[in-house]
Amino acid sequence: MLAILAAAHPAPALAVTVLTALLAVAAGHSFGSGLLVVAAVATGQLGIGWSNDLIDADRDRRVGRTDKPVATGAASEAVVRSAIAVSLVACVVLSLACGWRSGSVHLALGVASGWAYNLGLKRTAWSAVPYAVAFGALPAVVSLALPTPSWPPAWMVATGAVLGVGAHLLNALPDLADDAATGVRGLPQRLGAGVVRVVAPLVLLAGSAVAVLGPPGPVPLSAAVAGGLCVALAAVAVGGRGRVPFLASIAIALVDVVSLVLRA
Repeated sequence: MLAILAAAHPAPALAVTVLTALLAVAAGHSFGSGLLVVAAVATGQLGIGWSNDLIDADRDRRVGRTDKPVATGAASEAVVRSAIAVSLVACVVLSLACGWRSGSVHLALGVASGWAYNLGLKRTAWSAVPYAVAFGALPAVVSLALPTPSWPPAWMVATGAVLGVGAHLLNALPDLADDAATGVRGLPQRLGAGVVRVVAPLVLLAGSAVAVLGPPGPVPLSAAVAGGLCVALAAVAVGGRGRVPFLASIAIALVDVVSLVLRA
């Protein structure tokens, strides 16, 4: 069971789910409606994570990835396929239960982007597009699920999209050598590790700047403190190794959303 859970990429899935919960609080969801949209996003993330491990299993075996349960055989491919099917059905049902507007955006932009990345876009120069679309759509998934559906402000969509691109660049950073060995030529691989280490934190800080300056009115102290914390986390991303830069990018996104909740 733990191997099946690990094959779902639980850390990114949990991070996106927590971001959704914070956005739901900021948007003013009740507990029930907020729980529904969080559950819809969580099931979508599980399916995307499992499909990534399953689709990449042969490639992961060739480079000796011991952290991939499907590639090592710790998680049965048949069981993972069944888990994907169950998660997809649950995701569709839960998403549409949030309302056709929210459900359509989640399925067509959020979930479909994750699957498009796994199925081939990760190997192209357009590999950042699914991240931009999915993260940019997340605020709309939440706000369109309200009793009175509404589109989020443009600055919020832009913040999500920019943070998604930064997260993609840093998420790929530890695997660049393995990717090169198996012919994966996405945007991070084309830029190279040196460029990614500099560009990705700058992209994340640009997203944070939009989050701080985008809302109308004066910038409160809490937002200014959040901006400073994001700068510190960007420095961690520049100097970190392994998964540390990606975790720093997720922390930046969390800080930005917490700042938004405090301003709501």
